[in-house]
Amino acid sequence: MKELRDNQRCYVCGTENPEGLGVHFEIDHKARSISARFTPRKAHEGFEGIVHGGILSALLDEAMAKLTVALGIPAMTAEMTVKFKTSAAPGEELLITGRIIEETRKLVRAEAMIGRGPVVVAEAKGKLIRI
Repeated sequence: MKELRDNQRCYVCGTENPEGLGVHFEIDHKARSISARFTPRKAHEGFEGIVHGGILSALLDEAMAKLTVALGIPAMTAEMTVKFKTSAAPGEELLITGRIIEETRKLVRAEAMIGRGPVVVAEAKGKLIRI
């Protein structure tokens, strides 16, 4: 298997990327899950007052990919399906969660969700290929 080296420059969670989002994820190894809180700013807008869907997609992707690597499974996203349920606005705290659904010899299936209180903002299902 190939080694994935973390240079801390990840756009979503890298501590050495001054242009990045700076999201800090918590890993629950026993539950094989991940979570983080993120409050988008106006700089993350697409349309006025609405967080860009690409930012939301990046958060979902990172939750799934970071979780697999944190669990010792070197893998990268091969496919991701995102469903946007409602919009998010700058200044609203978002909760990002993710979990592993299934593992095979070549693939890991995962899912992630972004919520605002009890409201689901976006959700994703992903297939990550082991490398």
